[in-house]
Formats: sequence, C-alpha cells, structure tokens
Amino acid sequence: MTLTAFLILLVLAVTGYVMNRRAASALTADGTRLHSLTHFHGLYALLTVLVPVFVLICLFLILETPIINAMVMAGLPDGALDGLDTGGQQLVLAEIRSISRGRVFGTPEDWKLAAADRLVALYGWFDILLIVTVIALSLAILLFTRRRVAAEFRARQASEKIVTGLMVACSLIAILTTIGIVFALVFEAWRFFQMVPLTDFLFGANWEPQIPIREDQIAAEGAFGWLPVILGTIVISFVALFIATPIGLLSAIYLNEFAPHRIRAIVKPVLEILAGVPTVVYGFFAILVVAPALRGAGAELGVPISPNTALAAGGVMGIMLIPFISSFADDALTAVPRSLRDGSLALGATRGETMLKVLFPAAIPGIVGGVLLAVSRAIGETMIVVMAAGLMAKLTINPLDSVTTVTVQIVTLLIGDTAFDNPKTLAAFALGLMLFIITLGINVLALRIVRKYREIYD
Repeated sequence: MTLTAFLILLVLAVTGYVMNRRAASALTADGTRLHSLTHFHGLYALLTVLVPVFVLICLFLILETPIINAMVMAGLPDGALDGLDTGGQQLVLAEIRSISRGRVFGTPEDWKLAAADRLVALYGWFDILLIVTVIALSLAILLFTRRRVAAEFRARQASEKIVTGLMVACSLIAILTTIGIVFALVFEAWRFFQMVPLTDFLFGANWEPQIPIREDQIAAEGAFGWLPVILGTIVISFVALFIATPIGLLSAIYLNEFAPHRIRAIVKPVLEILAGVPTVVYGFFAILVVAPALRGAGAELGVPISPNTALAAGGVMGIMLIPFISSFADDALTAVPRSLRDGSLALGATRGETMLKVLFPAAIPGIVGGVLLAVSRAIGETMIVVMAAGLMAKLTINPLDSVTTVTVQIVTLLIGDTAFDNPKTLAAFALGLMLFIITLGINVLALRIVRKYREIYD
C-alpha cells in the first residue's frame, strides 16, 4: 500500500501542475497579463502538493510500526508479560510478528495467535488510513493552489521559496546526520574508555579483544592496544598508494597532454570502469590470483610469504585507487588555463617541459586533493583487507606478513553478540572514533594545501 500511496501522490501532483498551467494559460488567452509564466503556476501546484504530502508519508511510515507495536503489546492479556524484562518482551513481540507473517514454530499460545491477527488487522487499517489521508490532503491542497491562480500571484517566487526550503532541509539533514554519527561514536567510545584506560588503548602494543562475555565462558582477559591495528592499516595503505599514486599520475599526464584523441577516448572510460567495480570483486581477485602468485614467487626465491599478506591486499587496493587519482589529476590538469600552456609553448618549451614546469605545478591543488581522497579511501577500505590480509593483529611493518586494519576489526567486533555492555563490543566504537579523527585530519590537510596553492595560481 505504500507504493500505492506514492503513486496516488504523484498522479495528484501532476494533475495539479496540468490544472494550474491550463488555468494560467486561459487567463493569458483572455488578454490578462500574468506576473509569472504559466509553467510556474503549474510548478507551484506540483511542489505544494508533492512536498508536504511526501513528508507526511515518510513520517507515517516511520511512526507506523512503533505505534502498532505499542498497541499490540498494550492489548495483551493480563499476566502475559509478568516477570519479563525488556529483552523478554521484545522476544514476545518478535514471535508475534513472526506468527503474523505465517512463520509459526511449535504450538504458540492462543493469546499470541490473537495478537498476531490483531497486528495484521492494524496494519490493514493503517494502510487504509494512509491512502485516505493522502487523497484528502492532496485534494485540499489542489483546491487551495487552484484558487491562487491570478494575474498578480507571484508563482515564480513562491516556487523558488519551496525549492530553497527543500535545499535548506537537505543541508540540515546532512549536518544533523553528521552530528548524530559523531555523537554516537563519542558516546560509545566514552563508555569504552571508562572500562579500558585511554593510555592502554593508545599506547598498547597488543590487540586481543577476546574476553568472556558471559560468566560460563572461558577466555583471555583481553588487550586493547590499537597500535598493531593502526600499523597494519598504515602498511596496507602505504603499499596501495605506492602503486596507485605514480601509475595514476603518469596515466593522467599521458592522457591529458600526450595521448592521441582515439587512445584517450578508449583508455579513460576503461579507467573509470575500474572505479565502479565492487570491492568484493577486487577481494576475490586478491585471494584467487594475486596472493597465490606472490606465494609462488616467494617459493621460487626462497622468501617466506604468509597466505594472507599486506602486499596482496595493498597491491589490489592500489589498482582500485588508480582511477581516483588519475581522474582527479586529469581534471586538475584540464582546469589549468589554456593561456599558461600556450604561453609556455610559445616561449620555446617542449610539451614535456610545459607539463613538468607549468601545468603540473599549477594543478597541484587538484592533484593533492585526489591523492588525499585516495588515502582516505584506502584507510576506510574493508572488504579487500578482510579477504586478502587476514584478521590477526601483528606489530610489524613487513608487507609480506599477515596484518589487519581498523575497519576489519570493527567488522569482526560487531559480528555475533552485540550487547553494548562490554569492552569487546565497545572497542569497535573507539576504533571508529580514531578512524574518524584520522580521516578528518587528512581532509583538513587537503583543504589547507588546496587553499594555499590555489591562491598562488588563480
């Protein structure tokens, strides 16, 4: 029924556009001079119907499930929830919802079957309520907008105000989302640091987060020193950038200045395709092709190489990062004013000298921005490292050894029992906070470099 509600909204909004535009055209045909063009009258009707009703549908969908759940739980017979804590009540609700979908395990009590029937009935009534509300509100807004069609009505300004409001709302959503992410990371990380000293986390050389979660479990006491984790992240990122940066920059220079048009038309789209390949595909390539090739080469040379190595993960990650660096560098070189290139050539410089001494220095802001974006992408990559580098945290800078990264440990810690009352689970938020701070610092550095050099070459 949700899709039906959206379709009804779209049809009524388009109807309002056509109706108001025809009304405005009729006034124009009678010789009346309108303040705004006819299509602005139609656009005003479309936006006035579409925006508030769309927001209403979204709010309805957000609040529907919690309200229905509360009504179902409130309608349970007396004593059904006696002695149950919040977790037990949630299990009862989950069983009722499962029964309502037709998944019945064992022989549930009669009151659970009745609650499931009531749940289905409530969803049906709420769907009908949504459709009726959408139709009624849309028709009321259509009537209101139709009456506003007049010669003096400023439809263009009214439409622009709605669009401006939408852009402001989207900006606020982005800002509030960022604030929410930061708040969640800081809050959970603070809980972690109340259990584990900050100094042990920042300067500890051992990462063993396996601790007993229940009293009947046997496990180590746990160690939460993040140095092996961040060092593994740095090693893999360094390998990736060592491969991606020169190849990306050289390919951008060749395609921008030296490649014939036909070659550029073929090679550049191929490089762009690499950016769209899913990271899991790169991970398969790393474990099925690159890692066995490295082990074979190591066996021939007598060099011991681990089955999962930082070199394999970093090398494949470098291939993934080539399009980012190449694309940013090519765009930066293209953005250099043509007069600089022509002036250098007119003074007798070769194309190579022009590239190295004029174009490349002038394009430094865009190039640095692309490289630092690739650094952030390398630090935040997960799938390739999970599949090719391993899970064991080791304090080593040997790229032939098995290492792990911050993102891999976050994934590992949040798999399985995710009760947020023990340092094992909360350690993921501490790692996430540190990763956020590192990437934020890289982005700030990129902005400072771009602004500094842009003032010189603009």
